[in-house]
Amino acid sequence: MLALQKTEPRQGVVLQEVAALPEPAGREVIVTVEATGVCGTDVHIAHWTPGYESMERAMPVTIGHETCGRVSRLGPEAPPDLMGRRVTIRPSVLCHACPACLRGDEDNCSGRRGVGIGRNGAFAPEVLVPAENCVPVPDGLDAELAALTEPLTVCREAVDTAQIRPGDRVLVLGPGSIGQGIALFAEAAGAGDIVICGRDDAARLDRVRALGFGQVADSLGRSLAEALAPWTGDRAFDVILEATGAPSVIPEALALLARRGRLVVVGIHPAPAQVDLTALVRNHQQIRGSYRAPVATWAEVLAFLQADPERLRAMISHRFPLYRAEDAVAMAGGKQASKVMVIQGERS
Repeated sequence: MLALQKTEPRQGVVLQEVAALPEPAGREVIVTVEATGVCGTDVHIAHWTPGYESMERAMPVTIGHETCGRVSRLGPEAPPDLMGRRVTIRPSVLCHACPACLRGDEDNCSGRRGVGIGRNGAFAPEVLVPAENCVPVPDGLDAELAALTEPLTVCREAVDTAQIRPGDRVLVLGPGSIGQGIALFAEAAGAGDIVICGRDDAARLDRVRALGFGQVADSLGRSLAEALAPWTGDRAFDVILEATGAPSVIPEALALLARRGRLVVVGIHPAPAQVDLTALVRNHQQIRGSYRAPVATWAEVLAFLQADPERLRAMISHRFPLYRAEDAVAMAGGKQASKVMVIQGERS
């Protein structure tokens, strides 16, 4: 079968023929893939930016983890009611052997392997995963929307981590799909002003406006403070959520944060950021990291998608067939795209 793989620890990914999957064992299932989103992680893997060295042990490995499909084969111990169900897949596969797993704290498993990183992923016609990683999709929610679930759990976790209160002034840095999802959940949490800022980001800021967020800024050719001056006259931001992955943004963001404000870092950064700790302390500010959402969040995000599907569909800017998966990853790495989907069965 055709699969998009990372084959060497250097720049690039390869679309190539690979062996068919083995029959599922134990509580494993095979999911016939219908739609898979291109994540920023996939772009980082393709560019081989620092932080993914652990993948070398798994190479060659099929990438892709934001996915939805139908369960088509069951291992002998897998729940029979999964057969034929449309599911989305939690990409974090537990080890069931570390201290956290043994005490029932599976959200903090230290031996987990990621679908599309440490084991074969979903840029292929089929993917083999544990049954416990399959989350049933509500009836009526189509595959490309259900494939948004994983990135939206990241967004929901970021907003939960920020502890946004009704009326808070919120700044979202980065207008890509993660920034867009964060804005949607910040709105749902009752935020007051929600300002979204990019840099040389006209196309993605247009996508933000299409989602209903009119307060946008572009910092190209000027500082963050200059770009955001219309919103910071006499009041700083109560919460700033960073989804850029640019270390230079962190000190600029802190300068725009209110006393006792919260900066939540969601982006994956290729290098350390400089922080004025004295100013941080004197302003009672907090920096919080946010990454993976708890298992319980998945059902809540699916319900969120089901409540307003066409608004959420506006996050998807491009669709490619599997045989053009390399082009899909390249498109996602530029600033003309929002969420890029690889759709099985698409012809062009």
